[in-house]
Amino acid sequence: MRAPLASLGAIVAGVAVTALTATLVDMAMRAAGVFPSPPQAMSGPLFVLAAAYRAVFTVAGGYVTARLAPDRPMRHAWILAGIGLAAGLAGMAAYYAAGGGRLGPAWYALAIPLEALPCVWLGARLAVSRRTPDARLA
Repeated sequence: MRAPLASLGAIVAGVAVTALTATLVDMAMRAAGVFPSPPQAMSGPLFVLAAAYRAVFTVAGGYVTARLAPDRPMRHAWILAGIGLAAGLAGMAAYYAAGGGRLGPAWYALAIPLEALPCVWLGARLAVSRRTPDARLA
């Protein structure tokens, strides 16, 4: 019973690192006046900044998931990547349903789901490389 709970915990921790940190940084950026408050639109460079730190947090989420996984760390990371991809695609669908261009550039809506797979993979590979040779169950 412990292994399934540990597996679930590893994946939930990766989701938390990825989603909660991005949300908290978004809130901090708004509070600091770096990002404008709604309904004002952000400029292109601010979307680049947001995409960049989201990528870093997604790498961190992959790392955390793989480090906490009780076994097969890359499998756990791929599950996290699938969750990130699904969430990103849902966000992209919402972007287009809400009128697209009024919310920001289309590249940003597309970048979020596309960065899920390579960023989670990178974080997981970094974590696996830090394991002892006999524990590298990729």
